[in-house]
Amino acid sequence: MINKRRLGALRHIAPLVAMAALAAPLAGATQTKTTSALRTTHIDTGAVEGIPGRDPAITVFKGIPYTAPPVGPLRWKAPAPVASWTGVRKADTFGALCPQPVDRVGREAAMSEDCLTANVWTGARSATERRPVFVWIYGGGFLQGTGASPQFDGEGLARKGVVVVTFNYRLGALGFLATPELSRESGHDASGNYGLLDDIALLKWVQRNIAAFGGDPRRVTIAGQSAGAGSVGFLAMSPLARGLFQRGIAESHARHPGDLELRYLSISYRKKAEAEAAGARYAGERGARSLAELRALPWQKLVEGSDSVDAHVYTGSTARPPLFRPVVDGWVIPQGYAATYARGLQNPVMFVAGNNSDETGAVPETAFTTLRTAKGPPRAGAPQVNVTLDAYRTWARTKFGPRAERFLQLYPASNDDEAARASNAAARDNSRIATFLWGTLWTRHAKQPVFTYHWNHAPPGPGHDLRGAYHGSEINYVFDNLYATDLPWTDADRRIADTMSSYWVNIITHGDPNGPGLPHWPAYDPAKPQVMELGEHFSPAPVASPEKIAFWKAFFESNTQW
Repeated sequence: MINKRRLGALRHIAPLVAMAALAAPLAGATQTKTTSALRTTHIDTGAVEGIPGRDPAITVFKGIPYTAPPVGPLRWKAPAPVASWTGVRKADTFGALCPQPVDRVGREAAMSEDCLTANVWTGARSATERRPVFVWIYGGGFLQGTGASPQFDGEGLARKGVVVVTFNYRLGALGFLATPELSRESGHDASGNYGLLDDIALLKWVQRNIAAFGGDPRRVTIAGQSAGAGSVGFLAMSPLARGLFQRGIAESHARHPGDLELRYLSISYRKKAEAEAAGARYAGERGARSLAELRALPWQKLVEGSDSVDAHVYTGSTARPPLFRPVVDGWVIPQGYAATYARGLQNPVMFVAGNNSDETGAVPETAFTTLRTAKGPPRAGAPQVNVTLDAYRTWARTKFGPRAERFLQLYPASNDDEAARASNAAARDNSRIATFLWGTLWTRHAKQPVFTYHWNHAPPGPGHDLRGAYHGSEINYVFDNLYATDLPWTDADRRIADTMSSYWVNIITHGDPNGPGLPHWPAYDPAKPQVMELGEHFSPAPVASPEKIAFWKAFFESNTQW
């Protein structure tokens, strides 16, 4: 359980630790003494004026364009420079959402292709400060999401000394369409990674401009959850992003290349030829016979039907990835996971990776009865959930083939409830073991430290019994912004949020989660199969039993390595 005496001290210790670790200003900069928060500053395209946060000591700058609108001839092009402006630009309103399926967000009026904007939270009093920087990449299966979500409100971390950046990137068909024609015109014989190119453009914008907000361009951490975590992993493998960040945090789904689960999750990718063929079919279905006709289509026509699954990917279950997702194109992403790790080609960054208890097929026991009445196929990127004996055994035989009997010995069941619990245990072991074995591959050539975790706290509220410690349930705690989400938070939740955010502040500040007053989080060691449990308690725990680790390792290695 939580050590209340130690955690209660964190509200006083963590901010001081974060501030004390801030680096000196860049050479040649001069300190200007001010008594109020920085409200107006100059970036490379003009002056911007922010607004006070809930705490007037924090300023938030909203809706700053970081690249030119990708409209007209710039649709499906690499990001272009932003036009400068005169006078002071009011940065008081979040930018439009990038186009995405309306039935998922219900905000069509707030969508536009002119959506590539950034938001910055800072507690700096002048542009001469050098605070560590946290860049957050939202999830949503590369199909939906926005950097303006209240869940990503950066004021909590800004109060602890961090400059927080969120932003929008292109999604779905507009962000990840590949066709032979697009590849030919690119100059790189590549297409399909426009959303990732937006990420890279944002990181370059940070390098040019974050000092204007009191941030340190030499200490940039990128982080994300789900598709955001996938983006962190892809950027860590992209030579185009080399040197643009020093640390990466992947919240959910860093996996061994032989884990079938990665094929449908938000770390799934496509090969170039497959992506181009699928893109050409998609264009043809919308009546576009040329790039000019394709670029002339209204974005609504392109978004319609974009939330379909890629049915051709074998995952060992009913789960399927979204159709539009990143491409191993030889340019943005040169090679897949296995080839990249084998040659040590990933960028030299410190890395944090973890998973949640109730995701990737695992669910709380309080949800079993409800889920047994659920009908319909899973959505793109959603796992198969087994809550009956028949479904569990059928899934086991399909996924594990000749290894199914051994699997059922390790995870036995003779009725529906036992099967649901065994499926949960298997899903959680799969996650922890796949991430542990990913670490053995990642660290084989990497010199920077790795830390892994398993989040196990279920937030309060109406979803507690049905969703548990669900996919993304850690986000409010990481951001220390429980104020931003309307749930019946308790004092225990607030203590957990203070601990989680303090770990993250330490990672962002100096590349190690550990600090005064915090339970020790050991660095990853391939010789010690353990993981840091976060949430209900904060302590290292075994990844799984030796025989289960051996089973999953052999299974992963028997599959095609992605």
